[in-house]
Amino acid sequence: MRRYGRVFREFFRACLVEEMEYRSEFFGNFIASFFGIAVALLTVHIFFYQTDRLGGWTYGEVLVLLGVFNALRGFIDFALRPNMPRLLEHVRRGTLDYVLTKPVDSMFYVSFRHLVFWRLIDVALGLGVIGYGLYVERYVPSAADVFMFLIVMAASLLLIYSLWMMLMTTSFWVVRIDDLSFIFDSFFDTARFPGSMYLFFASKKCREVQEKIHRLASSRLKVPDRGKRTAGSRRERSAVDSSLP
Repeated sequence: MRRYGRVFREFFRACLVEEMEYRSEFFGNFIASFFGIAVALLTVHIFFYQTDRLGGWTYGEVLVLLGVFNALRGFIDFALRPNMPRLLEHVRRGTLDYVLTKPVDSMFYVSFRHLVFWRLIDVALGLGVIGYGLYVERYVPSAADVFMFLIVMAASLLLIYSLWMMLMTTSFWVVRIDDLSFIFDSFFDTARFPGSMYLFFASKKCREVQEKIHRLASSRLKVPDRGKRTAGSRRERSAVDSSLP
């Protein structure tokens, strides 16, 4: 375990030196992270402009959820996202053999060799949004709450890492796997808001579709008035009588 700790420290140092070579880009990404979280907060504020709850969640609860999502995405973009596409490139170009011959665990190498440090800003901003959401809710977490939160965050990161690695390992059989990565990102982005919100909009849309189908079926199966049916039957009888000799 100490050996891998030293290896990760060397990865950390090498990537930090590489990141500091372009300091203007680093600070530009820093500003972009602030802009992104500001847009997300503005979106939540717009949702709550006309309502007090969103899918049964209060404003403060949605802010806490948004902060957790932003922190998780920061960790993912810090370590997983820079390395997973490189695994695909190793498989396509046939350079994975060079990784397998290195005196370190191959899974550890392909998972943590490249790190993007400015993404840790998203983690800090996410934690700040969580604190603001707790302030809005007037809730002070206990030590047990903080401990459980850390366990759940670690379990979430481990689950995301396992699912993404499972998708990436299919590149040994499927050459083009980029679309599956896009699907993973799309599903992960849905965690930005409460799941009950999507169920609410889905049920509302289903009711609208049912009402449209009902109106369409009623208009197609509309029964004519009794007077019109009587007049029509009289005309038909008179036409038949006139045709007879």
